[in-house]
Amino acid sequence: MKKTVMSLQHLLAMFGATVLVPILTGFNPSVAIFCAGLGTLIFHFCTEGKVPVFLGSSFAFIPVILAAKEAFNGDLAYAQGGIMVAGILYVLMSFIVKIVGVDKIKKYFPAQVTGAMIGVIGLNLLPTAFDMASGNIVVALITLSIALCINKFGRGFIKQIGILVAVIVGYLISLSLGLVDINTIAQASLFEIPKFTLPKFNLQAIVIVAPVVIAVFMEHIGDMTTNGAVVGKNFIENPGLNRTLLGDGLATIVAGFLGGPANTTYGENTAVLAITKNYDPSLLRRTAVLAICLACIGKFGGFLQSIPGAVMGGISILLFSMITFVGFKTVKDSNCIEHKNNIIIIAIIMIIGLGTTYLSNKGIVIGIPITKTVTITGLSLAAIVGIVLNRVLNNQDFKEEEKSNQAIKAQTRTV
Repeated sequence: MKKTVMSLQHLLAMFGATVLVPILTGFNPSVAIFCAGLGTLIFHFCTEGKVPVFLGSSFAFIPVILAAKEAFNGDLAYAQGGIMVAGILYVLMSFIVKIVGVDKIKKYFPAQVTGAMIGVIGLNLLPTAFDMASGNIVVALITLSIALCINKFGRGFIKQIGILVAVIVGYLISLSLGLVDINTIAQASLFEIPKFTLPKFNLQAIVIVAPVVIAVFMEHIGDMTTNGAVVGKNFIENPGLNRTLLGDGLATIVAGFLGGPANTTYGENTAVLAITKNYDPSLLRRTAVLAICLACIGKFGGFLQSIPGAVMGGISILLFSMITFVGFKTVKDSNCIEHKNNIIIIAIIMIIGLGTTYLSNKGIVIGIPITKTVTITGLSLAAIVGIVLNRVLNNQDFKEEEKSNQAIKAQTRTV
């Protein structure tokens, strides 16, 4: 019984953010929860059950999912295809990490690239949040204020479920004001299999969605490092970054195939580990099973779909602002802005990531043409240009690192 209660804590901690992604993008929330549970079990299988991690819906994919959705007249099946390819790229990266080594890969994803990309993702999402909040400014502000107050003054587990508490209060207020359509709850069955959908594949959608893995790769390393620091183990070495990437990639492939958003490791669950001091990975596997069971309760899915846009808009303003903050904090903490070249890289990524997205909304497409109808633009273009530009402008750093590695190898041979 105690383990079940502790598993419920993890379920509540990831719940608010995980269901927010499908609500914002149009995916079925019940499918997203099911895929989060199944993806977590896949991850634990790949990592030999050593890492206490729960996978949930990835925020990094929201802007590219929305872009693919718009490009194909609201058909999310094409975004699913892009998500599956993104998962395949993740799997390929796991093999590359295994062969080449973590250090050689990481140098292509420094803070000036990954931090700037995370910041751009957050800034690209904020207009969507404001648009949702505009449906009812009062409700959105109340929801946002509650979430902020809990985040600022909350303690322990209450702080971890602040998003969930804010959504519930916002929902109740909306219900009292007659803003909730309860027909979706009334019409839903008590138990039903989530409405899975199959993917469709199109090069344009793949180009829009898949390259975002460049931005989430370093995020994954950060999550594994943080999780290991809390638990007191080095999960990058054992079971190995290649295994954690493989688990994340396969979980994302399955999610894309079934009709859910991409999966990623969740920091909320790491926070619960830090609070409870119980690092048993089996607790997270219990949580995964609970999530799968919850996804099969039709009334619950109907409730999620009835949440007013203004409530989710208020929460989204907070969450997307936090994503932006994390990006800029990554840049600041690394001290990379002390070098002029890195400032140029950050500026170019911001200009491309925000500028081309804005122009695309105006019907002006700037990017790398792949075919007559397919162009790499927006976040994908920003990520590619950032990596290439960093390699060119900081070429001396790469050479010095290579010389240092050669010297260490020579010294090792001598010894």
